[in-house]
Amino acid sequence: MGDSASERATVAVVDDDPRIRALLEDELTDEGFEPYLCASGAELLQLVDRQPIDLILLDLMMPEMDGLQCLQQLKTRRFPGSVVVVTALSDDAKRREAIESGAKDYVLKPDLFESLPGLINQYLRVKQDGV
Repeated sequence: MGDSASERATVAVVDDDPRIRALLEDELTDEGFEPYLCASGAELLQLVDRQPIDLILLDLMMPEMDGLQCLQQLKTRRFPGSVVVVTALSDDAKRREAIESGAKDYVLKPDLFESLPGLINQYLRVKQDGV
C-alpha cells in the first residue's frame, strides 16, 4: 500500500510561531506524515541527533539561532536529509545564502501551503516510492 511508505518519511517543522507549527502539523498529518514540531533551531538539532529526519521545513527568522545558523549546524552534523527554508523574508541575498548553506529550496510563507504538496513530492519522492 502506498501510504505505508509515506508514513516512514519524517518531516520536522521548525518555527518559533506556534500558529505556523500548528497549521503545518495539520497539513502534514493530512498528507499522511507524522510531523515533528520544533520551536527553535536548538530543539531541531537535539531532534536530528536522536531521530532520522527526511525533510526539515526551517523558518529563517527565529530568536537565539536563526535559520542560517541552524543550516550551518546541520552541515557540520552532515545532515543527510533535505532542508527547505520557509520565511516571510523575500530577500535574494538571504535566498542565495540559504542555498549556499545547504538548503534545497527557499519558500515564502504566503506561498507555502500552495507549494507544500509539490515540496513533499519533490523532496520525499524516494521515501514515497519505497526506494
